[in-house]
Amino acid sequence: MSPAWPRLRVLRALRALLVVLLAPWRLWAIKDTQDCTWQVALNKFDAIGENHTSDRFFYQEPLDTVDEVFSLLVDAPIDPDKTYLGFPYYLKINYSCKREFSEALVRKGHLTGLKPMVLVSFQSPVNFYHWKIEQLQIQMEAAPFRSKELCNAEEVCVMSWYTPMPIKNGSVVMRVDVSSNGLGPFIPNKRCPFPSPGQWGRLWEGLPNPQVPKEDRRSPKGGNRAGGWLCARAGVGTLTGACPTPTASFRVNINGFLERQQDNTLRFTVGNELFNLIPRYFVNVPSRPLWYTVDQAPVLILGGIPEEKSILLTDTNFKDFFLVELSIDNCWVGSFCPQASFTATIYDAIATESTLFIRQNQLVYYFTGTYITLHESNHGSEKWVHVLDNECVKKLCPVHFHSNGSEYIMALTAGKHEGYVYLGTITDGRVSFELLPRQRSVCDAIKVVNCSITWAVFVAGHYNLLLLVETEDASTRKYFQVVSYDLVRDYLVILYTVPEFIPDGRRGRQRGLQSWVGAKRGPGDHISLLHPLFLCLPAQGLEFLNILGTESYTNISMVPKGMSYNPYNNWLFIWGNFLLMSYNNQNFIYLADFPKELSIKYLVNSFHGEVAIVTETEEIWYLLEGSYRVNQLFPSKGWEVYISLQVMHQSSLYAPNETMVTLFYEDSKLYQLVYLIDNQQGRLVKRLVPVEQLLMYQQLSNGYHLKPQGGHLTLSFTEFCPFMVLRLRDLPNPQTYTRQERYRAQPPRVLEPSGFHNEISLAVYQGLVYYLLWLHSVYDKPYADPVHDPTWRWWKDRRQDQDYYFYLASNWRSAGKVHIDMTSYEKIYDLKAEYELPERIFLDKGTSYSFSIFLTAQGHLFKSEIRHGVSVQPQSRAKLAVVLGDPGCIKVVMKKEVLINRYLVLLWVTLSDKRSCFDQGISGHHLRKTSMLVKVVGSAWHCFQNTLQGPRMAT
Repeated sequence: MSPAWPRLRVLRALRALLVVLLAPWRLWAIKDTQDCTWQVALNKFDAIGENHTSDRFFYQEPLDTVDEVFSLLVDAPIDPDKTYLGFPYYLKINYSCKREFSEALVRKGHLTGLKPMVLVSFQSPVNFYHWKIEQLQIQMEAAPFRSKELCNAEEVCVMSWYTPMPIKNGSVVMRVDVSSNGLGPFIPNKRCPFPSPGQWGRLWEGLPNPQVPKEDRRSPKGGNRAGGWLCARAGVGTLTGACPTPTASFRVNINGFLERQQDNTLRFTVGNELFNLIPRYFVNVPSRPLWYTVDQAPVLILGGIPEEKSILLTDTNFKDFFLVELSIDNCWVGSFCPQASFTATIYDAIATESTLFIRQNQLVYYFTGTYITLHESNHGSEKWVHVLDNECVKKLCPVHFHSNGSEYIMALTAGKHEGYVYLGTITDGRVSFELLPRQRSVCDAIKVVNCSITWAVFVAGHYNLLLLVETEDASTRKYFQVVSYDLVRDYLVILYTVPEFIPDGRRGRQRGLQSWVGAKRGPGDHISLLHPLFLCLPAQGLEFLNILGTESYTNISMVPKGMSYNPYNNWLFIWGNFLLMSYNNQNFIYLADFPKELSIKYLVNSFHGEVAIVTETEEIWYLLEGSYRVNQLFPSKGWEVYISLQVMHQSSLYAPNETMVTLFYEDSKLYQLVYLIDNQQGRLVKRLVPVEQLLMYQQLSNGYHLKPQGGHLTLSFTEFCPFMVLRLRDLPNPQTYTRQERYRAQPPRVLEPSGFHNEISLAVYQGLVYYLLWLHSVYDKPYADPVHDPTWRWWKDRRQDQDYYFYLASNWRSAGKVHIDMTSYEKIYDLKAEYELPERIFLDKGTSYSFSIFLTAQGHLFKSEIRHGVSVQPQSRAKLAVVLGDPGCIKVVMKKEVLINRYLVLLWVTLSDKRSCFDQGISGHHLRKTSMLVKVVGSAWHCFQNTLQGPRMAT
């Protein structure tokens, strides 16, 4: 059982104040701004103008009601012969600030010129055989609208802004970014991106380049495509430049597990909603992992509620949620399954793009939602489907990434099929299972009598299954092995045998610091690469041991419990009461910082270079790529300081009694779902885990000294960060490399002095946005097209009359009091690079991506020597290093120039495809994922950037 989180103690505030007062002056160098946030709600058309209303994203089919409005628009630049449709929902946008009246704030913003800008990004579908892969966005300006409720004011009492909420076939997950147009009040950026000395990269191969004008094309013609996807991570230090616009990000996902009843209310198809969060469901209940297909699952589920066949279900990443009792029969197959007792608890729960999986006792069920935008027909389940009949399933294992047009899930069996794995394949909502290995069990293949599969990892891109197998030899001695099964060749091989005992960490650290390792990237890679970046750095802070077979060991047994794999950087973790890490599944490194007295319950991988670790005692530990140091987040000194400060601020996200329900990543940020009990009232809250603040508080607690000076004590701080300022420059325009296609739409102009829109103008806005995206969907992108723009045909016969339409509008004579500006609906080709690496890049065959890094370091890190009266090349001890996930496919060239008089290091970085990886199918299919990490040596755990949202840390 999980202990409740410790009670808050106000006495800790004294220590918190001490740490804050002792912080360097730069901690206070943050602009004093209002604490304001954007707010977004989903509304159907008939709910526009109503206050405090919000709808669920359930309807997926277009509406034909807007066509009646377009029929009234005579003398307007539209085609009267076309049928205009609309989307079923609008986005309602407001903002609020602490300690200020929100309705007055919104009015003030409107009167001072504030216009919210909305960017909707559509997630690419899983099945690329059915839908084309594309990186599509639409940028819209929100339209002001007065509330329909009673108002005694002459003009407006309550108002909001609205935009259409578009839907795209093949996409059920959408991200909505709301920003300001730069006028009116300043609303801080909640997801401000900025450059980092540890830029994390993910690479894909094979996506076709969307058509852009010929002068913007830079990729070579012909040949296979090999490419890269670079995702920027958090920034550190004191960086120049700021976020271009204050932005807030929201998840807007379609919930296909709802249905409309006769009274027009919605109910869940998977079960019945419960409205009472009973404390026994959560208090002192162990936390559990949240499993889902990364970036693809619109609905997430979480089981583990004791003795109840209920789950937590959310379509907003737990911004809000529902407690649902599942409509499954409580069955027990104890007659042929080895289980001590029966329980109603849902132990394993996994969400995919359209299908939910659960395990109760040793039975597996799935339920497919109704997603017409994915399947073009109703493939939804009418009830939970029991699969793997007559099988005893002891565990479900997730597959975090889709591949080959499908998603996957694994079921580990007991009883008659012990030593086998069922691999489930989900394609367009249809589920099938295959028993693996095909010819004989794992036990027979590795020539042991008894064995049991503890965990399974499926590397879908390579059709490879990694198994953690517990075996027993003739002397009944148990040991664990990592076994690889190739699905294509039907071939099984032992990769690694886990040591029987935990290595001696003290001697291990010394040995590890002096070692190099030759790491192959897999059984098929004949290139062996040395990695001096990690294994030959200075000795400070490196807590690891290369497992070479010559180590000394303790008498504590290694007890492996699971594995975790990241396909971008090829990290493989084996975890239990220890933590082993490998880059090639064969050579392993023991991370000695993790205490052998603890046991890991589950890992949470951001797949951007961070890993959070949850132990059986609910402690939280943290690991960064580029460092072998494992840091404790909770409980810790930093946590005590942070909690004390939250008590002083009377935060509603913390309470005397807390129980963690789960831990998960969202947009590279770590979040907790926590059950709080305050004043005998229980509630579930989602809150950010302030990793950087916790680590910074710990560093400040240990990084200051009191020195006597002039009869009194003065503070002296140790500066661990090797640089002061970092900038990214010379970034190429992003669209050539990101394959990003963006459209722009503005609301039609309303002929009313106040500028407020009405139902007619919003309906016109819906129809125009729908038609714009429809033109994109039907455009086949022919290479002979001289324009390469799907919108030009829309207005080509009307542009000659553009002045006439403007004349009607300027004289307030436009039909319907609405003016449509033809230039407001277009495709954008000239997006400029910001102050960061793009979220992803795609490298074509043989192409390169280049940028520059300006690094201002501490003065003592520079030196200039004079030999024989001649000044030699100035040197800097501030160094950058690069780690590649697949050096056989890509390469990096770095050129450095040291400007010692400015304490500046200038580096030119070029990432190139090596023309050596050709495993892709046609363009856009079977994309190859890989990564690049650019790191300032010695910056991990030591460098922080202070922003309006708190500190950010280098990797």
